[in-house]
Amino acid sequence: MSATLILSHRSPGKYALNVLAGALEAVEDEGGLELVVAKSPTSLLDATRRAVEAGRRACVAWSFYSPSLAECAAERAWLARAVPDGWTSLAGGVHASAEPEEVLREGFDFAASGEGEHLIRAVARALRDGAPLADVTGLARLERGVFVANGRGATVAHLDEFPAFSARRRLWGAVEITRGCIYACKFCQTPFLNKARFRHRSPENVALHAGLIRRAGMRDVRFVSPTSLSYGSMDERVDLAAVEALLRAVRAAIGAEGRMFFGTFPSEVRPEHATPEALALLKRFVDNDNLVIGGQSGSEGVLRASHRGHGVESIERAVEHSVAAGFVPNVDFLLGLPGEDDADVDATVALMERLMARGARVHGHTFLPLPGTPFRNAPAGRVSERTRGRLLALEGRGRLYGQWRRQEEIGMELVRRREGRSRG
Repeated sequence: MSATLILSHRSPGKYALNVLAGALEAVEDEGGLELVVAKSPTSLLDATRRAVEAGRRACVAWSFYSPSLAECAAERAWLARAVPDGWTSLAGGVHASAEPEEVLREGFDFAASGEGEHLIRAVARALRDGAPLADVTGLARLERGVFVANGRGATVAHLDEFPAFSARRRLWGAVEITRGCIYACKFCQTPFLNKARFRHRSPENVALHAGLIRRAGMRDVRFVSPTSLSYGSMDERVDLAAVEALLRAVRAAIGAEGRMFFGTFPSEVRPEHATPEALALLKRFVDNDNLVIGGQSGSEGVLRASHRGHGVESIERAVEHSVAAGFVPNVDFLLGLPGEDDADVDATVALMERLMARGARVHGHTFLPLPGTPFRNAPAGRVSERTRGRLLALEGRGRLYGQWRRQEEIGMELVRRREGRSRG
């Protein structure tokens, strides 16, 4: 082997790395590359030391969301102290795409911008062939302290081009059925990283992946989609024929003993898509008894300002239809969205209570000003003491759950980091 590429297999970045490991199988088959998936600090250190001592070109790669930057940067620094020379560090994921210079100033040698499948293959081939990583399209770096970017990685035109995970290494995950999102909600990183349009994996390819999971001895198949009932559509319309073709193909691949979860995390349902016809179709094929529905706010003004594309009435109808169809609706809400005032908060909590009375559960979140989104420069979401008491009371009734308190802290850390960038 002439080169070693090591993936620091961390949660939650590990799911992205499962996809990249699948993309790298083709490069492995060409020869000259050792791919190591390091699932612990010890294995990460051992693999890096082995590669350096063997004289191979070595690169260690991380993938992370914005809240995990500090943790991954600390691991990189720890590894650099243990193995000071002979390897290169690479950061990828949503945060590296949105804030590559910040990532580099945290100590990473390169930051990857854009979608990862073509880019990680280019990195692996450059390592193997002795070519400079600085020439790889999509990588940014610092040269004598000056930020230098080399464009963005190539977009994946057709999801079928790449595996959804690495079956070779048994790095399973939910199968991505749709990438990108036309709705472009202002708080969400998905459409701004992966383009505000839909790209769908074909039913045959999804079924192929589902069959791999099933033959490996696992029962459950899940899907990744920003809006599951948009499958097969290129606009706001729901294409139930396309959804049925997908579900039918997967059911045939996994058989009666397999279980299919669609419309649950990580493939939520938009409220206006939860029609009686759509839910009746799901009931015929899926094994989940609940749905995740993206409500986000009980304020019409906040929904408009955040570009959600639906109103409060759609949320209420979605819960009504879901319960009638035999599903427990789990409705996501975001507190502290930009421009939200006390009246908006009251409207949201009142809507939560109405939905709970109709049989829903509520998943509470606090707004995070995520890099790369139109709301990236907004204040962190905060929950007032008055609202906090009401939410705790709803939690006590067992109908509200979620990490909304922890997300307040994460939001404040994102703002502190942003202010540090602006001062720098």
